[in-house]
Amino acid sequence: MLQIGIIIPALNPDDKLIALIRDFINAPTLMTKIKEIIIVDDGSDEAHQSIFTQIATLPLANLIILHHSTNHGKGAALKTGFSYLQKHFPTIPGVATMDSDGQHTVAALSSCLDKFIDNPQQLVIGVRHFTNGIPFRSQFGNVMTSGLVRLLTHQDISDTQTGLRVIPMRYLAILVHFPGDRFEFEFDMLLQAKKYHIQVVEQPIPTIYLNGNSSSHFRVIQDSIAIYARFFKFATSGVISFVIDISLFYIVLFLLGNHILDSILVATIISRVLSSIVNYAINHQIVFNHAGHQTFLKYACLFIVQMLASGFFTDALTMILPASNGQFMPTVAKMIVDFILFIISYQIQRDFIFKERPQHVK
Repeated sequence: MLQIGIIIPALNPDDKLIALIRDFINAPTLMTKIKEIIIVDDGSDEAHQSIFTQIATLPLANLIILHHSTNHGKGAALKTGFSYLQKHFPTIPGVATMDSDGQHTVAALSSCLDKFIDNPQQLVIGVRHFTNGIPFRSQFGNVMTSGLVRLLTHQDISDTQTGLRVIPMRYLAILVHFPGDRFEFEFDMLLQAKKYHIQVVEQPIPTIYLNGNSSSHFRVIQDSIAIYARFFKFATSGVISFVIDISLFYIVLFLLGNHILDSILVATIISRVLSSIVNYAINHQIVFNHAGHQTFLKYACLFIVQMLASGFFTDALTMILPASNGQFMPTVAKMIVDFILFIISYQIQRDFIFKERPQHVK
């Protein structure tokens, strides 16, 4: 019979964690599918150590508690559990993760496990149904991260922040080497799944929030910044290039003294060459982390096409917009055109120029 490992990261847990372990004890059918349950104490303070002491006395033979001397973050706690299972139970097909705050039930885990059994190569996530009764920060954060995953990976994942997951063992071997030790680790797990040919499938689970989700250790500012780091990098790259591009475009038009087609093309070429050099360097080295093959040649081709399109469409839009003296209206037209081209360019850079080569895991 298929048996998996369970990992429950815990920071300053309360009686809800004890209740969860008791629910495992009272679910003998589910326990036949579980090889080991690992609770990772992620540096809980002294006042909460009694919770782990009580759990250790419960009649559950395949339960182990691991301790971090100080708090390292949820991602680090998960990786500690992953490493332990890799070492002691390398032949199990997968590992489930659960939160310790009462949001996940053994019934929800069982439903996810049933879906995982159908295809042990998939990453199964327990997705919650978000309603008006859900805390705002949870709804907002989930909508933001779901949209970002859809933009970056073309995967439609409705609940990116769920901690209830069943992970195939072949993906586990990769995850233990992922950077990030806090909540961004779980986000990257979904973001990188397609790269390693891991299909993400969803299983509906009950939505449980106790006391407005006050037990969550998610740090709104710090952890959000870590999660959205990739997006911030690309946005920053675009802003820097845009400022260089539009500034040089305005200056060149000012020096030429008119805004006929020839002048617009000259200004576009000069501004785009310099801004694109900066954009390529940032995207290649920082945003896409040196991914892709023959990127400079591909980027150069995109640059030429985009530059010509920018010049001609800016001229066409300038003719449509109200006439004005000086360089203001052509600059406005260029901003509109280049914003549209920026969106198209990102898709091309991500899917063709800086596309990562598929990685295969055994």
